[in-house]
Parts: sequence; structure tokens; C-alpha cells
Amino acid sequence: MGKVLVVAAHPDDEALGCAGAIRRHTNQGDQVKILFLSTGVGARGEVSSEQINARKGMALRSADILGADEPIFLDFPDNRMDSVPLLTVVGEIESVMSDYGANTVYTHSAFDLNVDHKIAHQAVMTACRPIPGSTVMTILCFEIVSSTDWAFNAGPQNFRPVQFVDITETIDAKFAALEVYRSEMRDPPHARSLDNIRALALNRGATVGFESAEAFEIGYVRIG
Repeated sequence: MGKVLVVAAHPDDEALGCAGAIRRHTNQGDQVKILFLSTGVGARGEVSSEQINARKGMALRSADILGADEPIFLDFPDNRMDSVPLLTVVGEIESVMSDYGANTVYTHSAFDLNVDHKIAHQAVMTACRPIPGSTVMTILCFEIVSSTDWAFNAGPQNFRPVQFVDITETIDAKFAALEVYRSEMRDPPHARSLDNIRALALNRGATVGFESAEAFEIGYVRIG
């Protein structure tokens, strides 16, 4: 049985970025744990404990749909993680890794527009650096609609997927998880619409001859 850790900046990033892959892992008997760095609310002003708990409730339902363990919630400031020392974020991820010992880690692309996504990527790459004794063999970086695709000024090193996961059999689970976050979705032609997310899955699949797929950059792969 493999052990998978998904490090997501906000609740809904796991559903947008790799829900199909998560369901594939759990279908084949792998253990999946999701670590949320921020509650995903509060970027635009004060929020109540009820709003925070509602978002956490969505994340719990999403994890249940995908067959993942109960998520871990941290409390870094939403869309303001650049106000936190990177070492603090790294330390929290290292603590989870020390207890859990994942073989495969999923997280954000380094080239996203969203600052929390960028910091999540940097913190994961630091916390999971391939030192002797590390359990991590693979890091995969997912794309998030309305962040990865809007990073127009990322330059020649913007998101370039090289691994594609067939989610033809798990796309229904992905959309069931997304339905949990319905309040975070938008109407077409917004990038964060369900229509666009389905079109992206079809496009990523067609790129490599699958019906539907999720695409990933490789942080690193170790074979030993």
C-alpha cells in the first residue's frame, strides 16, 4: 500500500487539482492524507468561525467522497501566506511528513498566480528535499484553473505537464467533490466553471490518448 500526501493551499484545491488521481489511489488501496495550509476564507475581510467551519466541512465531505483520510487543517492566513516566514510553513509540513511518511506528494505548481500556491510549492520542495532516509520518492505538481492558467507573465517556464493520469474511471468522483465546493465555482465562461474544468480534463486526456486526464509537472522522481 502506498502512502500519499496532498499539500493544498486551500480547501477546494485538492478537488480542482488532483481529485481524479486521489480517487485512483484510494481505489487501488493507497492511503491518502490531505494537508490544507489555509482555511481558504478571509482573504477579503473578517470571517466568522461559522464560515471557517463550513469550509472545513466541505473539505471533510470532499475527502470522504475521494476515500481519503480525515484532512489536517493548518491556519495560515488566506492569500497572505507571504506574510509568514517560509521556514514556519516548511516546519509544519515536515512535522506532518515525520508522522506520516508519504511516498508520493502532490502539491501546487511553482508558477501559479496565487501567492499561497507558490509558497505551498516552495515549502513542499524544501520540506521534502531528497536527503538520505527520506520516504518521498515522487513529487507531482498539479494545475488549478483560474490560477495556473492566469499566470500569463510566468515566462517560458510556466506550467508544463509531463505526467498525465487517466481519470476516465474517477472523473465522476472528481465532480462529486467539486459539487461540495459549489459556492466556489463560477458560471461559464469563467475559468473556474464546471464546464471549463470538464473541458480541461477532456483536453488533457486527448493530449495522451485518454478520455479524461489530470496533468502534472514533476517536482522530482527517485527510483531506488
